[in-house]
Amino acid sequence: MPPKAKATAKAANPEPKAAPEAPPETVGERSKQRYYQTNPVEKRFEEVGFPGLTAAEKKTYTHTNLILPVANRLVSLSNKTDREYWKHVAKEGLPCRRLKNSYHWGQDKHGRDIGTYRFEELKKRSLSQAKLTALDVLHRQFLTKRDAARSNGTELPQEDIQQEKERRKEMAALKRELYGEIPGPLANDPEWDDVAPIPQTEPEDALARIAYPDEYAEAVSYLRAVMAAEEYSPRSLRLTERIIGMNPAHYTVWLYRFKIVATLNLPVLDEIEWLNGVAMDNLKNYQIWHHRQLLLDHHYTSISSDPEACKQFAKSETDFISKILAEDTKNYHVWSYRQYLVTKLNYWSPFELATTQSMIEDDLRNNSAWSHRFFVVFSDPSVSTKGSAPTEHDPKVPAEIIDREVTYAKEKIELAPQNQSAWHYLRGVLVKGGRGLDTVGDFASQFVSNLGSDDEDVKSSHALDLLSEVYHKQGDIEKAKLCLQRLSEKWDPVREGYWKYRLSELK
Repeated sequence: MPPKAKATAKAANPEPKAAPEAPPETVGERSKQRYYQTNPVEKRFEEVGFPGLTAAEKKTYTHTNLILPVANRLVSLSNKTDREYWKHVAKEGLPCRRLKNSYHWGQDKHGRDIGTYRFEELKKRSLSQAKLTALDVLHRQFLTKRDAARSNGTELPQEDIQQEKERRKEMAALKRELYGEIPGPLANDPEWDDVAPIPQTEPEDALARIAYPDEYAEAVSYLRAVMAAEEYSPRSLRLTERIIGMNPAHYTVWLYRFKIVATLNLPVLDEIEWLNGVAMDNLKNYQIWHHRQLLLDHHYTSISSDPEACKQFAKSETDFISKILAEDTKNYHVWSYRQYLVTKLNYWSPFELATTQSMIEDDLRNNSAWSHRFFVVFSDPSVSTKGSAPTEHDPKVPAEIIDREVTYAKEKIELAPQNQSAWHYLRGVLVKGGRGLDTVGDFASQFVSNLGSDDEDVKSSHALDLLSEVYHKQGDIEKAKLCLQRLSEKWDPVREGYWKYRLSELK
């Protein structure tokens, strides 16, 4: 009876059952759950250690860990022993398939552990990886077909190439989504498959590495490759256009582009038409105008014997230059090119003189227009000595031209007496004509009255400066000193040091 009573008591007070394990929510949790399912008593071992295990659990744990070295081929057994060993394992029902603990699923492009993904997220990622794999198979088939076609001296149909381009775009999008890779447009274009790009290399200890945008870095790496191979082709020309669009100040790519144009003997007028658009978008870019100068030199060889063609080309160029100067009237690079153009094409036309006159009337202080006028008037080989410096007398220049320009300068000075550009121009004209400053002394004196008195009035500090030189040449040192003193003290104190230096030089 007591045993029955004991059984009854046990039935009345059954041991509490363990709560069912919550289903996993992430990939990592599921991996952990499966690890425990394939590693008997591992969880109990982690909780209580080996001494806390029951005898049966100790046996299972020990046998399980003894199986692993044999299963992983870390222990060498003879064939007979190996068969007996696994026969015993099967008889005892010992677990030999075990998942590893803390399996690492890797990280995504954001550095997130994939083990933290929920199942839907992992499914989506797996589908993208499968799609990328399928596209890669088609991509490799394309490469094989293309190699076979080329070995037979043919090319694949354009339809196949276009499909490959679309396929590569899709592959690039998947790689960016999955791994953060950003393949550039050239790597996705079958036209460039035969080129091995040469990337920029910088020393590991560089103080400041340049952070090139990915697309620009890729384009320049292909540029290095085609330049190293001295390839002058339409695709190389398109590559230079791509790089210039990203960085118009890249001097090397401009030089290479001109070499392509010259080698392929491409129409210069077509290149200039393209260049016009680039110039309008990059008004201050020097490389554009150097490229244009090279094109002018190249084109001149084909039109040099045709005066009418030279004239038409000069007209089209000056028309475009006028558009640029309408946006930026004092653009040094444009004015320099204009001077080169006039000289190269012998375009010493009344139109050039009229252009400067129009621009000076719009802005009397446009020193660039004054400089160009001086160049047009005094560098024309028909009325000047070749090689004559701007600061030396040229006896070949007719007196009527000197008179005309002196009158022109005086007219503009009267409109704006403090305009330095017109005074400088007047001085230059007098030098070219071999005339002294004293010939315009009376003109300058009208802008200065009652010098040194209480009611002193100076409408132009430049006139006072000129008068100091006139008085000095005439031997009136005191008047010359007075002019410089008043400039230093009142009318141009900003350059006080300069005027005092001039005073110290007077004798």
